[in-house]
Amino acid sequence: MTEFSDDAVTAAFAQVPAPIRRQWKRLRQLVFDVAEGLPDVGPVSETLRWGEPAYVCASGSTIRLGWKPQTPERYALLFSCQSKLVSVFREVYAETFCYSGNRAIEFELGQPIPQSELEHCISLALRYKRVRKLPLLGA
Repeated sequence: MTEFSDDAVTAAFAQVPAPIRRQWKRLRQLVFDVAEGLPDVGPVSETLRWGEPAYVCASGSTIRLGWKPQTPERYALLFSCQSKLVSVFREVYAETFCYSGNRAIEFELGQPIPQSELEHCISLALRYKRVRKLPLLGA
């Protein structure tokens, strides 16, 4: 598991319920693992954006982890609403994920996560600046 590099991010993880924290850690590690497998991506920085853990690299669009107390069984992977990412995900993986507007893939606690499909979505986000002009982001 990749060590936390930012105390504020560590604190954000500590503030969510344990079941959400476990899923966030899983998604967090997936972001780092996908980035490591993409030689053209470079390092991923971990920080807080809008009070939520966020993952940023020079070649991509920010990826954030989300959870709201109003929907305690749901958590999300959020993307820039000004990008084409979620609209492309909807087109490529229409029946695979649950989406929230043009900004998030949402998950339910206890439901399996389609790993390879999610890895593909993360890889598109991490390479967004390079693929944003390609049809379907090159998917």
